[in-house]
Amino acid sequence: MGKRRPSLDPAQLGFTFDVPSPARDEASLAGLDRVVASGIAEALKSDGRSRFEIAGKVSELLSEDVSKLMLDAYASEARENHNVPAHRALAIIAVTERIDVLDAWLRRIGVAALFGEELQTAQLGHIDRQIAELQSKKKLIQKSAKPFQRHAL
Repeated sequence: MGKRRPSLDPAQLGFTFDVPSPARDEASLAGLDRVVASGIAEALKSDGRSRFEIAGKVSELLSEDVSKLMLDAYASEARENHNVPAHRALAIIAVTERIDVLDAWLRRIGVAALFGEELQTAQLGHIDRQIAELQSKKKLIQKSAKPFQRHAL
């Protein structure tokens, strides 16, 4: 039997400007536990440190014990009774700096993640849209605006 394909396809990783669709249909989030486990596995695999080192950093960050064996369980799609708690999943993402994995998870519910200076880029786009809207209003007013003069009473 061949090796099972991960539920989170590495081709899904990486930023895109595609607008994600919100999960609204019945069973649209079915299998999300496997996608999360697959993302954890990808984050751990791509990090140059050992799982022992990563577990230590996650433990430090959370101020609670997270072992290498826990990471192994969280990264296994087959271990249905060992789903990673959200706070630990986020800590693993923070330690491994795999924002692309977090983004892939979030896109399943219709949200996208921005990291660091990406927020400034998004803010610039927002400002550009505000300027365009104000310029459009200005053009509308210019069509009907007439110079005015006031006379002293």
